[in-house]
Amino acid sequence: MGLPVRQQVTYWGIATLAFLLTMWFLGNVILPFVLGGAIAYCLDPIADRIERLGTSRAVATVIITLLAFILFILLALLVIPTLIQQTTALIGAAPDLFQSLQAFLTERFPSLMDSSSTVRQSLQSIGTAIESRGAEVLNGLVSSAMSLLNIVVLLVIVPVVAFYLLLDWDNMVAKVDDLLPRDHAPVIRSLAKQIDRTLAAFIRGQGTVCVILGTYYAAALMLAGLQFGAVVGAIAGLISFIPYVGAVVGGGLALALAVFQFWGDWVMLAVIGGIFIAGQMVEGNILTPKLVGGSVGLHPVWLIFALSVFGALFGFVGMLVAVPVAASLGVIARFAVAEYKNGLLYRGLEGGKTK
Repeated sequence: MGLPVRQQVTYWGIATLAFLLTMWFLGNVILPFVLGGAIAYCLDPIADRIERLGTSRAVATVIITLLAFILFILLALLVIPTLIQQTTALIGAAPDLFQSLQAFLTERFPSLMDSSSTVRQSLQSIGTAIESRGAEVLNGLVSSAMSLLNIVVLLVIVPVVAFYLLLDWDNMVAKVDDLLPRDHAPVIRSLAKQIDRTLAAFIRGQGTVCVILGTYYAAALMLAGLQFGAVVGAIAGLISFIPYVGAVVGGGLALALAVFQFWGDWVMLAVIGGIFIAGQMVEGNILTPKLVGGSVGLHPVWLIFALSVFGALFGFVGMLVAVPVAASLGVIARFAVAEYKNGLLYRGLEGGKTK
């Protein structure tokens, strides 16, 4: 005989509270393990395919690890130094860019020369803040021993965690399945499969879309001659998992930089804008339908809300788990709505009789 519903709700509530408290207290301590688990989850289908070719799980994991190591070395030698250099240059040039913006607006809008102008005062305060804080923030990010130590820890621990989780992924899934409550195991398995399909479509598919778009934007902007094009492209690709946000933010930043660099050259400004328009057309008509699918049940507003809430509560780790938690809650919410519509509360006694 199963436990009463009230006791089940109590136990599941305690488990949820324990999970949230763990996230709250451990914070960034569990960051390497969250990243390692995410990497293992994304690579598990590749390991399964390699296994189907006749190899063992250990051999498949070693092959994937070697390929990932080679890819990391190539990125470290070819891409990452450029991104770091352009990011540093962009932060250092920010005060000059704001001064140029102020001069640009003052030249075309003489009323801004008035010291009492709200816009002029805002520009001056922004420029002063950037000039006073920019170098301080940059020095803190670059020279902080703790930041360097954290990066080293991530580079060492994350691959190790990902390797062992990928190696034992199927065994861990089997052990978790063995611990499921027997009365609810079929329902939990069904929900878990739906969640996995949603996450696979979104994280693996949208992750691939982000990499493709980021590479395209960075390469196209650099070929167009835009300063800091690699950084702008990387930012646009990184946040492209939220529909239209990547193109709007990246396109706005690129056009703002292009105005200072190519002012008067309308052809180049049109080229910069065309790069993002073309990227959106390719994403909407080819990449997203092929790699993500028509519907994964994650509305953009729900994503933004989840990222905001989890980021505010749990910091960077919260933002990492926001998407899978949002996907899981979405699946559970749809299941709850379906159960509600099949229950007496929705159908009433008359509906229950005719069922």
